[in-house]
Formats: sequence, structure tokens, C-alpha cells
Amino acid sequence: MGTILEMKDLSKHFGDFVAVDRVNLTVEEGEFVSVLGPSGCGKTTLLRIIAGFLEESVGDVTIQGESMKGISPENRPVNIVFQSLALFPMMDVYENVAFGLKRKKLDKAEIKELVLDMLQRVGLQGYEKKKISELSGGQKQRVAIARSLVMKPSILLLDEPLSALDRKLREHMKVELKELQKEIGTTFIYITHDQSEALVMSDRVAVMNKGFLEQLDTPHNLYNHPKTAFVAGFVGENNRFALSGKEGDTITTEAGWQLTKPGLDFEPNVMFIRPEAFILAPDEAMEGIVRFDARIKTILFDGANTKMSVVLEQGDDILISLPQNAKFAGLKEGDTISIGVAYDNIKCYKG
Repeated sequence: MGTILEMKDLSKHFGDFVAVDRVNLTVEEGEFVSVLGPSGCGKTTLLRIIAGFLEESVGDVTIQGESMKGISPENRPVNIVFQSLALFPMMDVYENVAFGLKRKKLDKAEIKELVLDMLQRVGLQGYEKKKISELSGGQKQRVAIARSLVMKPSILLLDEPLSALDRKLREHMKVELKELQKEIGTTFIYITHDQSEALVMSDRVAVMNKGFLEQLDTPHNLYNHPKTAFVAGFVGENNRFALSGKEGDTITTEAGWQLTKPGLDFEPNVMFIRPEAFILAPDEAMEGIVRFDARIKTILFDGANTKMSVVLEQGDDILISLPQNAKFAGLKEGDTISIGVAYDNIKCYKG
């Protein structure tokens, strides 16, 4: 195992607009790396540069140690699955998967062996003669992935391939895609604006904002240790508070809520606390937490994901998770409750 893809000070300008801004990113062989960010952040531009559809303005892309400068898309060791899938409706499943192999002029016996093996790997054995119109959305996804993987690319690029699926199928395909990548071992670079897709499937996630790479990390670290205010606000649900000042270990929100956050060696202007970080009715013996009282404004029932909107005396509204156990089953709108949050779960930033 070693480095398969490296981006060095990569930038892309469209006139005065900077779509990709000095990105440095290294991907190891066999990794599943997602590039995550909102629309317009530069993630698709990044993918198109890797694929060779766009030329970088500054910097370089190397694959397996070789610079890709001047190398056309068809001569790069990558393949791509588009959001639209781009399957050929007039061809059956077998012909779709065999298309690239035929263009390489392989003999029929070798093509048949490769296609049938790949269809088995993606769970579509027996579907060779099916028309594309006869397939479900998830099956079409697997045909598109099989068509790309059968060409044995060093890297498979995936441009939001699950975005057109309904929610239930999307959840199912996330698990399938992760398991398929592990089984086959091909390096995946996955472009998405959906944080759940990125967190569930990836070994590492690159979070982009306005062309800039904000953080490259494991899903666990991205969620629990965001390095910037953008990452904290973008990845997962969060309560955001604008801060008006800091005195010693006491920070104050613009609405007037004061709380303790020991060890801050800078003056922050924004704070984040995740809904699940709040502790309901904390034990008096618990140490290292901030305690306060709040009034329940609204209960937002969503099964195991049920949350409460609560309001503090100072006016800050907070969204907190409601544990599904008998102890809190009787809570209702208008009740006053005691809440705590550990110092470590209070994330503060400047800028």
C-alpha cells in the first residue's frame, strides 16, 4: 500500500473566480475518500481536474507517482461514475458493462469472463439480458459501477451517484457501496454534498468550502474534533451561538448566556454545542460540566432522533436530544429542566 493520488498546491481559476484554492491532498491506495461540501465549493471542479476534463491553473496532480499534466482523460488510470449514470438504454446489462472492454478490442471470451465476474461481484449475476428500463434505481447504480470497475481503473471517481435515489434506497446503497469497495479494493474518490454519505462510507473525508480544503480527517475526528467553525457548522447538527466576549474562563453569548469554558487561550466569536452533547438532569456529583436550567419550548418527535427546543432565561434557544427512556417520558412543553454540558463538548472558534 502506498500513495496513489497526490494533489500539490492545486488551484483552478475561471477568470477572477477561484474555484479550487491551493488544495493539497494525498490519497492512499485502496482508500475510500469523500470530498464533501455545499454547492459551489469546488468539489466537482476538483474531480474534473483529476479526471482530465479540466486543466489546473496552478499546481499538479500525480497518480501512482506520475504527473497527469498533458495526459488526456482516456489515457488516465481513472474511471468515473456520473450523477446521471449515463447508461445506454438501447443496450442490455451485459452490453453496458462490456462496452469499454469492446472498445479496447479484447477477445470475446476474455470480455465474457470479465463481465460475468464483475456482475457477480456487484450482485447482478443473472441480469445479463435485462434491459436498463427493467432495473430498479439501485440496480442501475450497480450496473454503472460495474461498467467502470471492469476496466480496472486505479481510481474510481464517483460524482454524487446516489443523489437521485429516494431516501430509503440511498441508505441501503450507502452500505452496499462501502462493502463493494472493501471487497474489490479499488481506490474510491466520492463527491457529495450529503454529510451522511461521507461519514458512513469513507475512510477519510475532505471538507471543502469556497474552493479551500478546510479539513481532511476520519469521519470520527471530523464530527468530534472539527478544526474550523465551518466544519463544526456543516458536519452534523449543531447549536451555533455568536459570542460577545470572554473574561477569564467565562464566555458570554450575544443573547446574554454566560458559561464556563476553561483553558481557552484566545478570544472566540462563535461557539458550537451538539444536541446530543447536552446531559438531562445531570447528577450533582458530576464534575467538569456547565449546569443551567431551561424551559421546554417544543418537543420534536422523531423516534430515536427526538429532540427538544428549549429556551434559557437569557433568551438563547437550544436544540437538545431527548433520550428515549422512561426517566424522561413524562416531559412536556412548558416544563423546566436541568441541563449540563461537558467543557470538552463546547467548541469555540475565532474567525
